[in-house]
Amino acid sequence: MEQLKLSIVAAATILAMGSSGAMAETDFKFGGYVKTDVMFSDYSNGAPDSGNLSRQFYVPGTIYGTADNGKQVVDFQARESRFNFKTSTDLDGHKLSGFIELDFMTHADGNERVSNSYSPRIRHAFVSYDNWTVGQTWSTFQNPGALPENLDFVGAAEGTPFVRQAQVRYTNGGFQFALENPETTVTPYTGGARVVSGSGMIPDFVARYNFNTEGGAKFTVAGLARQLNVENATIDAQTMAYGVSVTGVIPVGSDDIKFSATAGDGMGRYMALNYANAGVIDANGDIETISSYGGFVAYRHWWNDKWRSSITASGFKADNDVALTGGAVNEESYSGYINLLYSPVKPMTFGVEYMYAENTKQNGDKGELNRVMFSVKYVL
Repeated sequence: MEQLKLSIVAAATILAMGSSGAMAETDFKFGGYVKTDVMFSDYSNGAPDSGNLSRQFYVPGTIYGTADNGKQVVDFQARESRFNFKTSTDLDGHKLSGFIELDFMTHADGNERVSNSYSPRIRHAFVSYDNWTVGQTWSTFQNPGALPENLDFVGAAEGTPFVRQAQVRYTNGGFQFALENPETTVTPYTGGARVVSGSGMIPDFVARYNFNTEGGAKFTVAGLARQLNVENATIDAQTMAYGVSVTGVIPVGSDDIKFSATAGDGMGRYMALNYANAGVIDANGDIETISSYGGFVAYRHWWNDKWRSSITASGFKADNDVALTGGAVNEESYSGYINLLYSPVKPMTFGVEYMYAENTKQNGDKGELNRVMFSVKYVL
């Protein structure tokens, strides 16, 4: 990552420093990477349509497909490529920094017919001042440092909390506390299309503690408390929900083990890319929370300083009350990965990965995905 150092004088900086002649040095960093994926996929029930999210990366709950399509497909894409820009300024002992990052995933506004043109989307956009962070970034409930090194965009998707959203976070040593954007997802009474609600005035609250051991292991413990709130023409209901997550990275010589274990009541969208909803509406119009739990474990082995492999197992299960949710809701999801990565030089990585995933609905309907993926990645 190339770094350019410039000295600038700005009125805002001078005011912040309380001196009419003060100079502040700002570091500018441009970064990102270019990544191209080739995915050969076999869907047990027929492939989703071209452009479907499951054709971009593995999303639990999207692999059921349709019998109208063939089962085997190949997809070429460079959509995961990203770029970012960071600034860091020392203001008389106070650290001010900003960060913004974009990529091209998840959009359906382009197509594969001619130009494969896709709109950029915001991943991160935040500013930090000493212990405070304000803006959009990883949820404090998630530990991205514990994610396995997989070629798939998320990897172990059903076994990890995975959310980026706007928040206000305070960090003091190993402790972090955050107020984050609330959003509720529930299942209608006896089943049906997901109800999504941004109603309510109470932010989601996350508390987290990060700590290291003398042996070099890194662990996090995070707790989530949130209010589920749905207010529309037919429903006016609220209830509390919670979650607890433990993650870690444990060195084993030059290798490492990464893991995550998460459980809660009403976690919903915080786990498994919203594979299960946070709650279900009962016969009285109230919200009954849905309990769920999931996790993953990954072992990475370095064959030498240029070759490495990871093997990952991931799973998630929701405890649905079928009398309320009906049988067409998602119940459990599992996936496994094994890969081989080669970095002839530090910025460049070539890789091949095999993954298998299985999703099961409460009524027993099942979808399976076998995928072989080839990737080339160059870090800018």
